[in-house]
Amino acid sequence: MYEAVYAHPDGKSTVARFAKTAADYGFEGVVVRNHSDARAAYDPERIREEYGIDVVEGVEIRADDRQQASGAVGNHRTTETIVGIHGGTNALNRFAVEQSKVDVLAHPMAGNGDVNHVLVKAAVENGVRLEFDLSGVLRESGGRRVRIIQSLRKLREIVDHYDAPYVVSADPTSHLEMRAPRELHALGEEIGFAREFIEDGLAEWGRLAERNRHIDSESFIEPGVERGRYEEEP
Repeated sequence: MYEAVYAHPDGKSTVARFAKTAADYGFEGVVVRNHSDARAAYDPERIREEYGIDVVEGVEIRADDRQQASGAVGNHRTTETIVGIHGGTNALNRFAVEQSKVDVLAHPMAGNGDVNHVLVKAAVENGVRLEFDLSGVLRESGGRRVRIIQSLRKLREIVDHYDAPYVVSADPTSHLEMRAPRELHALGEEIGFAREFIEDGLAEWGRLAERNRHIDSESFIEPGVERGRYEEEP
């Protein structure tokens, strides 16, 4: 299982500190998902070796409109293992699920954002993961927490109906906000989510990273076609 984090300067903790905490909590890896305007400086190989945990290089694109988002996706797709779009508006939610080059639509239910059947079917067609952001359940209270839980349940119903791809995260901006997988399982059960649902969403980050790394490898040519073991490059 993997957790997706916002490291300094987008958050309060360094990538190394996140990696150490994630390893202590039993995660297999962390995805560094800093927003495109607050990138982190770190050496993923060194951190992997020091803490024995996978460090996935990613980006979450924050944009004002579709045109800006489109340019940013093109800029980051060739350099980042995981590319996400910071959603929360209907326009950006729609843009994200229509792009096969986008891996994750983050925070789709935040702000004025919503997800309907049309968007979820597009997400299925283009392989875009919808994020279940648990941060509000963990850190909000009262009526706001209730509304967040309701929106997550609505998202789960439509994701279940279409068997849409998804990821789960507590969206930590500090290592102190990280929660161990068992704690996230318990939280999920508290709000009506099966343990397996939460576990699968945490694991999906790792599966996504593995798939994208394979696609970026020299052996991959196109789906179903790979360079043979004894075939040399032209």
